[in-house]
Amino acid sequence: MITTVKYGATKTYVVQGKNGSVLFDTGWAGTFPLLCRALGEKGIRLQDIKLLLISHFHPDHMGIAQEIANAGVTLAAADVQRNHLHVSDGIFAKDSRSGFVPIDDSKVRFFTLGQSRELLGELGIDGEVIHTPGHSDDSISLWVQSDRALLVGDLNPLYELEMHKGTQIEQSWQRLLALDPQTVYYAHAKTAVVGKNQVCESGAQGDTYSLVKRITRLCDKGCDASKIADKTGADIDFVRDVQRMYFTHPNVSVQGILDRIEIKGK
Repeated sequence: MITTVKYGATKTYVVQGKNGSVLFDTGWAGTFPLLCRALGEKGIRLQDIKLLLISHFHPDHMGIAQEIANAGVTLAAADVQRNHLHVSDGIFAKDSRSGFVPIDDSKVRFFTLGQSRELLGELGIDGEVIHTPGHSDDSISLWVQSDRALLVGDLNPLYELEMHKGTQIEQSWQRLLALDPQTVYYAHAKTAVVGKNQVCESGAQGDTYSLVKRITRLCDKGCDASKIADKTGADIDFVRDVQRMYFTHPNVSVQGILDRIEIKGK
């Protein structure tokens, strides 16, 4: 029932129901043609997608939300997300070439968390939407009960949980783990089977790991990307990718950065 569709830095997912499918997350502005192509390669028609859910309204997750809605897909947002729909508008406004289309609030289907089972049930999907703040206040996760699967967006991966004791992140994970999931689908990290130690800090080795650790230490010292590139000899675009993940994911581990930008072994 769950298909991974990756056409950029963010993994998106299609959850197929008996009466239509849900698309969970999108990519950056300007990627709508890439999404359509990626769906086609998976044998999925855009017109079969009835509902779009966004895990949180950061630019790499909602960049083409309105374009998808304009194509006939219903953009739905939980009530806890209502005041966050436009948090990324200013970021896209700085790039006139992005082609970003702001969300039209009047066409968004808002729902309460208590209504989410009914919303998904319209498509024949047994599941619910759960508020999982931590990465952002508007973050939600999608529980697909029939698959015992969680789609969690940018919620910090389980293998980082020890670093987040006593935080909202831990509280969100406790809520999710109480559902007894089998599989967790992340927006940037590797898909994980709960209970299987597939990814661990000690498993990361090699020059790339050491380089990322050095970059994060220089970030902590306030060095900008150019200075870090000069000091480490790393490509400046690589440095900026590491900075972006380091600054937007509080307390992220080096392994977490490697997984999120998929640079391990390159």
